[in-house]
Amino acid sequence: MVKWASKLIVGWALVGGVILLLLVIMTTYSAAAGFLIATPFPGDFELTEMGVGVASFAFLPYCQLTFANVSADVFTAKMKPAKVRLLSRVGSLIAAAFSILLIWRMYAGLLDYQMYLETTTILQVPIWYAFVPSIFSLLLLLLAALITFVHPDGVPEPSLIPQ
Repeated sequence: MVKWASKLIVGWALVGGVILLLLVIMTTYSAAAGFLIATPFPGDFELTEMGVGVASFAFLPYCQLTFANVSADVFTAKMKPAKVRLLSRVGSLIAAAFSILLIWRMYAGLLDYQMYLETTTILQVPIWYAFVPSIFSLLLLLLAALITFVHPDGVPEPSLIPQ
């Protein structure tokens, strides 16, 4: 189950990377078109706002799973491994609690945006669309936090690339 979840989390982070790549291509085209032909991509800033938000959330579970979050190794460098594992587990519990809080509030926000039918100005894309993948990312963050709680020394093979 851990291997399957790890592959899902890595795959989701790659989706976030593809979203960012598409945003870079769109922004480059829009900037060049605006400079050369004066017809830039309409609503590019709206898609950029939503896309960067979704991509940022997509990276959170991967960072948790691979212990790539910010840490103060200066303090743990001379600690015994058992104490480092304990601190890692505490960090995983904090990440799990944080993800639960964010899932709760993001879901409430999603319901509000659905109820009031708020859309982007130019493209008229419902704003709540961005909440769905973000909530999924937070669910994966919760799963990653639980995995790192059980495996504080690292997760076996959190990669899609065979080694």
